[in-house]
Amino acid sequence: MRFHSSLGTRLGAIVAVVAVVAGTALPAHAALTSAEHRAVLAALDDEYHAQATYRAIMERFGAVRPFSNIERAEVSHAAALIGVLRQNGLSVPANPYLSGAKPLAPVPGTLAEACALGVQAEMANSGLYDGRLLPAVAGNGQLTQILTRLRDASQTKHLPAFQRCGGRAGQMQGRGMGGQGRGYGGGRGPVWN
Repeated sequence: MRFHSSLGTRLGAIVAVVAVVAGTALPAHAALTSAEHRAVLAALDDEYHAQATYRAIMERFGAVRPFSNIERAEVSHAAALIGVLRQNGLSVPANPYLSGAKPLAPVPGTLAEACALGVQAEMANSGLYDGRLLPAVAGNGQLTQILTRLRDASQTKHLPAFQRCGGRAGQMQGRGMGGQGRGYGGGRGPVWN
């Protein structure tokens, strides 16, 4: 009997995992309000813009850190927002900055200027989240948690990395710092970095 009970529990768990992976068993949730939908799209646009900007900087200066690490983080941030849209049966826009549908500012002429641009962008990001996006989703716990994590990653990880980058940009060579190929963070950290 114990074997059958254990087997039944395991099979039930496997079926539940397969159902979730197949997209047939999403957690119960209320549909997004139009304000929440606009906030998710605005956050996604911000992540897309950052991703495209940092990618353009790397095209000019190589895969230097922190741009390479933060560009990857922006992709994972966008994926979290895309997940929200898909969970709610909403369409997912392509990155308009990568396609050229929306223009990017010219890439700075020096790596130090690119680092300063990163500092400005991450500081502005806090204002966007605190002043506009988080208030728009205040009644939705899932969205509040996601957007808070994105804002916090910007302020506690990206901003300090760009500040350090700006202080050492004159020493950057090759793929990392000082020709060592290491740079900031070593690619470690949580998904929300």
